[in-house]
Amino acid sequence: MKKYDFAIIGATGMVGRTFIKVLEERNLPVNNIYFFASSRSAGKKLTFNDVEYEVEELNEHSFDRHIDIALFSAGASISRHFAPIAAAQGCIVIDNSSAWRMEADVPLVVPEVNPEDILQNNGIIANPNCSTIQAVVALKPLHDRYVIKRIVYSTYQAVSGAGVEGCKDLEEGLKGNPPHKFPHPIAGNCLPQIDVFLPNGYTKEEIKMINETRKILHEPMLRITATAVRVPVFNCHSESINIEFEKAFEICELKDILNNAPGVIVADDPDHLIYPLALECAGHDETYVGRIRRDESVESGINLWVVADNIRKGAATNAVQIAQKYIEMQG
Repeated sequence: MKKYDFAIIGATGMVGRTFIKVLEERNLPVNNIYFFASSRSAGKKLTFNDVEYEVEELNEHSFDRHIDIALFSAGASISRHFAPIAAAQGCIVIDNSSAWRMEADVPLVVPEVNPEDILQNNGIIANPNCSTIQAVVALKPLHDRYVIKRIVYSTYQAVSGAGVEGCKDLEEGLKGNPPHKFPHPIAGNCLPQIDVFLPNGYTKEEIKMINETRKILHEPMLRITATAVRVPVFNCHSESINIEFEKAFEICELKDILNNAPGVIVADDPDHLIYPLALECAGHDETYVGRIRRDESVESGINLWVVADNIRKGAATNAVQIAQKYIEMQG
């Protein structure tokens, strides 16, 4: 089997370190691997498959060497600058930031949903927003069968979605200290604001979910609305998703579809108080679905409770899965 040279950009961050862990777990055919970060982190040591590597400072010449696949998680401005440099050298960039997601010539990919889009890349493939990824894993098989007419998203997003600083705000808030990352205390609180507000009153996070879902499902006119909330949970995003279908459905059939969908685990047994919980989904790569019940206020509607690890499936794992699928497609 051909082996590939990998690079991880933003290697010392929360997602970057998870890239390393998932690459090891999934045993991708890695030949050489290079770790890049800012000047502050250059010189640090990271271990991959029991071999220690030194972190290099990212610069314009970092991609002068041979690199097949680069996993980026260093923020949108870094990706905007360095991804084209890497792609120009023949490297396939899989970018975790928001920089390229809505560019027309950049595929936005969730491997369980639209793997065929991977081959439409021009050197850059975008990893969707964490909250979008877990949603579309559950939505796609239902859309294929019943045709989604409208989606209402309500998200309950963990502080780790805001990085190390978000986790620190919750840790310090539990001690009674003021926040530094969030605009208000997160401990014992729910913040109905993720990212900045836009002129229409939605936050950037909410608009990301709307636009990214449409792009991934190839449904540019799909009716979607969203409310994104930050909650005092360290890891795993939870989502209440209300869906209205074009076609009628039977609950038993719908559950069977989800049970057989790639990347989905159904945890739905209210009689025994079984439903997806953030504490139990942490550390896993699957998307968990429960509280499956008909929306009796419309002709053909369903309610779902969807939970996934936002650092793994919502970021690092999805990017590594894209790399894995790309390698498979190369034969």
